[in-house]
Amino acid sequence: MRESVHTNTSLCSKGMLAVIAAQFLSAFGDNALLFATLALLKAEFYPDWSQPILQMVFVGAYIIFAPFVGQVADSFPKGRVMMFANGLKLLGAASICFGINPFIGYTLVGVGAAAYSPAKYGILGELTTGDKLVKANGLMESSTIAAILLGSVAGGVLADWNVLAALGVCAVVYGGAVVANLFIPKLPVARPGQSWRFTPMTSSFFNACRVLWRNGETRFSLMGTSLFWGAGVTLRFLLVLWVPVALGITDNATPTYLNAMVAIGIVVGAGAAAKLVTLETVARCMPAGILIGVGVLFFSLQHALLPAYALLILIGLLGGFFVVPLNALLQARGKHTVGAGNAIAVQNLGENMAMLLMLGLYSLAVKVGVPVVGVGVGFGALFALAITGLWVWLRRR
Repeated sequence: MRESVHTNTSLCSKGMLAVIAAQFLSAFGDNALLFATLALLKAEFYPDWSQPILQMVFVGAYIIFAPFVGQVADSFPKGRVMMFANGLKLLGAASICFGINPFIGYTLVGVGAAAYSPAKYGILGELTTGDKLVKANGLMESSTIAAILLGSVAGGVLADWNVLAALGVCAVVYGGAVVANLFIPKLPVARPGQSWRFTPMTSSFFNACRVLWRNGETRFSLMGTSLFWGAGVTLRFLLVLWVPVALGITDNATPTYLNAMVAIGIVVGAGAAAKLVTLETVARCMPAGILIGVGVLFFSLQHALLPAYALLILIGLLGGFFVVPLNALLQARGKHTVGAGNAIAVQNLGENMAMLLMLGLYSLAVKVGVPVVGVGVGFGALFALAITGLWVWLRRR
């Protein structure tokens, strides 16, 4: 039964709470599954350089399906698209539990995640608008990061106890996300009547790419979020190898605790961005982006747990403050040009191309024997320089 939903819906409405709950469970499963699968690779003696390859097959699904998932999100009620996508994640996690090659199972999870992302962000612009959209994004990011925090720790701790049990918990959590999606109101289709033939679909997507990349504001958002998430996923894998080298700790749980520190910081940073930044003052987030790279540089030189925790919380805080306004800007501008679903699909393509490139360079560096500390220092410095360049470009527009 179709429910009437207004664009100024309260942030505590049934629809918004259902979206946040579904996103929390889905993100919890994603992060627990990553660390559980990494533990499985470790237990089965896969080489170290294969760990980022696991994430690369996940990212590859985003890139391959980018021309199609935005139209799917805009052609069906977004809550139902989210439910279908979480069902694919459930199938992928279950297949790993039953002994299917982890790279195959994780690819299936990636397909589900690719379909899920345009719908989960696009639905925010349908449930609310204006300044509430920034706050809704802050709520979404805070929920996501809380799930990253708890999911990462749960995946590592459970994997230290029993890898199969950790994988089974992930499947159950995805099942919970599917159920939560049932409580999202069935919203009107955003862009009905679009062609499902291959050529028009791809033409529509690449036209959306051209529109968004030619517009100064949306190009700025796309570049900033792509750099951020490419850096974020690389930092996650850097931590896995950094812990035994810098701290001499070889368990599965410690890297998840360190990732949790980043998550705590992002929750705080996202909340601060929701209060201090509007769509008209997005440039305020740029200094935080530069300081992320500086923080990673100093973190890579640490050899004690306490300062590592402090620096990762700071990096997370800066990250939340940096990325939330950029997401809101793209959603607001994209909604009125190419559709929210298409805008997020274009964003996903940029972010995942950045992830694929950075992970590939990271895997190559590990394979040829570059020291982990050197990788971290170089990575932090390059990120700071990239964001500085983006800010200079913004100020000269």
